[in-house]
Amino acid sequence: MRPDTETEAFAQLVEFGEPGPLVGILVGSESDRERMEPAMQELDDRGITHEFHVLSAHRDPRAVAEYASTAELRGVRVIIAGAGMAAALPGVVASYSELPVIGVPFRSSKSVGDGMDALLSIVQMPPGVPVACVSVDGARNAAILAARILAQGGGLRAAEH
Repeated sequence: MRPDTETEAFAQLVEFGEPGPLVGILVGSESDRERMEPAMQELDDRGITHEFHVLSAHRDPRAVAEYASTAELRGVRVIIAGAGMAAALPGVVASYSELPVIGVPFRSSKSVGDGMDALLSIVQMPPGVPVACVSVDGARNAAILAARILAQGGGLRAAEH
């Protein structure tokens, strides 16, 4: 029988015990993929499984909500979300998920204060919607922080990495 929704498909994967990625990595635009490469490389070097998706909080908020609300079902334990300018993606993800979310503010040619606009957008979240934030263009640090969060759950030992 074919599942009617993505959520049902994810539920079936969980039911069959398929392991999912531990870290979800999101950016709002394909042009941001290169900025997240250091995070993906760091996770690869540590042997931490991850997935990468381009999902825009402004252009496709429903897809972001679906991803964030079903990530845990797929085995994701930490989400890294990178964004520039208004940098809504990390906050929107955090509003739909109980998982830890790490925001990576990006510089852009249209950026105010060399990425300060994105940084402030990420760190000024309202009460109840926590988002951790690393430095501007700090994708590698986001991956290191994700590894440390995962290590707290007993799945990884930080000292090994």
